Amino acid sequence: MIVVTGATGNAGRELVRELAAAGEAVTATSRNIAAADMPEGVRVRPADLADAESLRPVFDGARALFLQNGGASAHELRMGDILDAAKAGGVERVVLLSSLGVATRPESASHGVLGLSIEEAVRGSGLDWTILRPGNFASNTFAWAPSVRADRTVAAPFGDVGLPAVDPADIAGVAAAALREDGHAGRFYELTGPVPVTPREQAEAIGAALGEPVRFVERTAEEAREAMLRFMPPDVVETTLSILGDPTPAERRVSPDVAEVLGRAPRAYAEWARANAAAFK
Repeated sequence: MIVVTGATGNAGRELVRELAAAGEAVTATSRNIAAADMPEGVRVRPADLADAESLRPVFDGARALFLQNGGASAHELRMGDILDAAKAGGVERVVLLSSLGVATRPESASHGVLGLSIEEAVRGSGLDWTILRPGNFASNTFAWAPSVRADRTVAAPFGDVGLPAVDPADIAGVAAAALREDGHAGRFYELTGPVPVTPREQAEAIGAALGEPVRFVERTAEEAREAMLRFMPPDVVETTLSILGDPTPAERRVSPDVAEVLGRAPRAYAEWARANAAAFK
């Protein structure tokens, strides 16, 4: 049995599908998960990463665990308790979905300091571990879907700054390999797309997937900050804006790790846009 936490998220949902299609026994869990959210045959168990006791029945009989780092709620997690519950349930292998920011923004309270503490807990757990460090997710642009549906417009800052956005399906592919195969223990994988892509180019790719133009409107950094503060903590907003507007060479770098693990190039943003065009119609 493989347990997938964050199973309704962009990477977790793709991972559940991939594991189920490969014939693996899968338990999918998140706070508000329902059977209708998952493929047929997947065991569905609502649980909260912030409540380690709620995870004990989820982990019972499992041999491997995909553990997401909690995202914006990471500060609520007691990672040691979660890992102890996993070991008590029989888990021997854990794959952690972390963030490239652990390496590139070590001074950031949210991306670096907290992310590193979670990684260190996993590395010290006594389990076989693999740590995934994706950069910018292609699926972050789902945030543009309402404006694209309404008037075929994308508004974003830093329109000509490119990052190698990674398709969550590629994150899932690497996670599935690390969960199912030997040879990945003790490895860090940095996961990116094949080339840097700018927000302006992403808007063009969405338009191409829809078969009609999507107009790009440049937002100021302050306009973006104001919008992001409605749903993100201030420290996360500031670090995110810095990554988007002034990425380091390491954040611009195209990593070879997806190709190394999967034996093929990572998917381009345009492929992601075509596969997810329905969300923007």
